[in-house]
Amino acid sequence: MPRVIEIPAKLTRNHGEKSAEWLAGLPAAVAEYVDRWQLTVDGEPLSGEASLIVPVVRRDGTEAMLKLQTVNDESEGEALALRTWGHDDVVEVLEDDPETSTLLLERLEPRTLDDLPDHVEATRILAELLTRLSAVPAPPGIRRLKDIAGQMVDDAPMLIPLLGDSAERRLVRRLVAQVEEVLPEPGDRLLHWDLHYYNVMAAKRQPWLVIDPKPLAGDPGFELMPALWNRWDELVATGDLTGAIRDRFDLMLDITGIDRGRALGWTAGRILQNVLWDTEGGETAIEPVLLAVADALLV
Repeated sequence: MPRVIEIPAKLTRNHGEKSAEWLAGLPAAVAEYVDRWQLTVDGEPLSGEASLIVPVVRRDGTEAMLKLQTVNDESEGEALALRTWGHDDVVEVLEDDPETSTLLLERLEPRTLDDLPDHVEATRILAELLTRLSAVPAPPGIRRLKDIAGQMVDDAPMLIPLLGDSAERRLVRRLVAQVEEVLPEPGDRLLHWDLHYYNVMAAKRQPWLVIDPKPLAGDPGFELMPALWNRWDELVATGDLTGAIRDRFDLMLDITGIDRGRALGWTAGRILQNVLWDTEGGETAIEPVLLAVADALLV
């Protein structure tokens, strides 16, 4: 008798009513792919921010992870991106169903780059991975940074007035101006879009492998921000972030060779993107870490 999968509470909270039908269908979907790809469930299901991850074993005894997620702009290109990048840098796709964005992935170790105690070493590893990933041209069919950034510029005038602080409104207008400067040359590299410490996992065949891309065709300067808003728990309480942010940014530029001016312009774009998402969701103030990055690098 097929094993009944319990959906993790985190996944239910993150998806809510907007994906109630998808959530309700997950147990049946797991059973379908277990049968289709001849798998055996090998543990309790896990939850990413937006996906269900089920440990499984293939018919030949290979351990793997079954990943189920909603079909959207972010998930549609995941298998293509992972197969386009070098095998030594990213998790391997063993099977995929493009119609549902369901993936069967190699099983990695339960340890991320965030678990590495030395944050400087963790940043160095992240930057080295970014260097290799961003050397690869984006294949046809991948979403374009040009379109996403252009939409941000178009949306900003409607959302800026929702911010309660006049200084923050002025900051966002400056961010828009910086994005407009770099927008004419949006780039054509295959970007991960969400390359932070939790999306790099330990593995047996390589020390570290990248997971969970939200693929995009564009400028590698757009890739730096995820490393700048993570791993600051100790410093956030004291507010002593400015020098640390600059040091981390400089280290990533030294390793990747990304042009500083374009990196600053596209980092402004990442801050703008998050501010617009937040205000659209009802927030009236900019998140403190975003302000800290803007203050350290852009103001």
